[in-house]
Amino acid sequence: MHHSTLSREETLHWLALRLVPGLGSRKAGQLIERFRTPEAVFRASPSELVAAGLNPGVARCVASGCAFEEAASQQDRALEAGVELVALSDPRYPPRLREIFDPPVLLFARGRVELLGSLMLAMVGTRRATPYGNAVAERMASDLARAGLTIVSGMARGIDTASHRGALAAEGDTVAVLGCGVDVVYPSENRKLAEQLSSVGLLLSEFPMGAPAYPQNFPIRNRIISGMSAGVVVVEGAEYSGSAITAKLAMDQGREVFAVPGNITSKMSWGPNLLIRQGAKLVQDWNDVTSELQPEDRRRLVEIARKRMGLGGDAEEAAPEEAQPPLPFGSPLPLGRRLLEYLKVDAPTHIDTLVEHFEDSSPSELIAGLFELEMQGLVRQLPGRNFVKVW
Repeated sequence: MHHSTLSREETLHWLALRLVPGLGSRKAGQLIERFRTPEAVFRASPSELVAAGLNPGVARCVASGCAFEEAASQQDRALEAGVELVALSDPRYPPRLREIFDPPVLLFARGRVELLGSLMLAMVGTRRATPYGNAVAERMASDLARAGLTIVSGMARGIDTASHRGALAAEGDTVAVLGCGVDVVYPSENRKLAEQLSSVGLLLSEFPMGAPAYPQNFPIRNRIISGMSAGVVVVEGAEYSGSAITAKLAMDQGREVFAVPGNITSKMSWGPNLLIRQGAKLVQDWNDVTSELQPEDRRRLVEIARKRMGLGGDAEEAAPEEAQPPLPFGSPLPLGRRLLEYLKVDAPTHIDTLVEHFEDSSPSELIAGLFELEMQGLVRQLPGRNFVKVW
């Protein structure tokens, strides 16, 4: 894992920039665009800073270095807690997040920082989830994590918690974006979940160490959840809920929006059902999500699947036919073509039956072949490792 390329001194300057009172993400980002580094920002005179668009009070505060004392204490706290600081200029900064209107200039990360470079998908929903919502979120998160996506949520009660749990149950990757410091557990009943995430997943926040969970922090935090992700899946939520707001943000950021339809008698189905009416993609199983991702994201998932199944292309002796460039995503491989001919639309076939029938292929080749067909929406996997051809 490559650590931050920033020196302690540089990181201190990024922290100080983050901590200047009255300086928002958008303005801080504009200063970096203009001056290139935080050091240069702090060397600028108040008049140069005003020319760059700051109001005189904030400009004076920047020039006087008012935030450095607090920055030094934050740096010590982060170091003590094993928290990494990932600045906008850091190669580990999530690439999709960089592109939003007001990316945070600094992220506090506790856990597996390398997950910031993974392919992320957000799952959000109400804190007052129904048993249906919880079950669906957990199952969907498990399946999507198994397919190679990192599940991003906000660790709140309800749907968020179910989504993180589902990903963990599948031994998949998951990131919680917090509306408080990464060393603050909120809600308190998620202490165990937070501990788990800080070791096998990742806790992430733009709020400094020790920052309490102020209500106004949560909408600010939601732009990171959608901004880092390829898309957002809304599971349950009332009409004017936080998850509906996150979906709106996702649309503004040009992200894919998915919604799981709910029972029309439940108040918590208003949000997702309305989103579907407005053009969000209706999701019944994980496949409905992966099949809508951009081609390069889907290619990444196929690569991940191959690696997980020990099908790294390099280790095996490439047969002459495999020496040709890999087929583009849309074309089934020869094995894929044979699988498609063998599978039926109306009757499921169990994986064991396929293994017996295709004796010339190893089980892992079959699984990879089925996965590619599934990713292309040509085959569906039913519970219990049964497969059918999509009509």
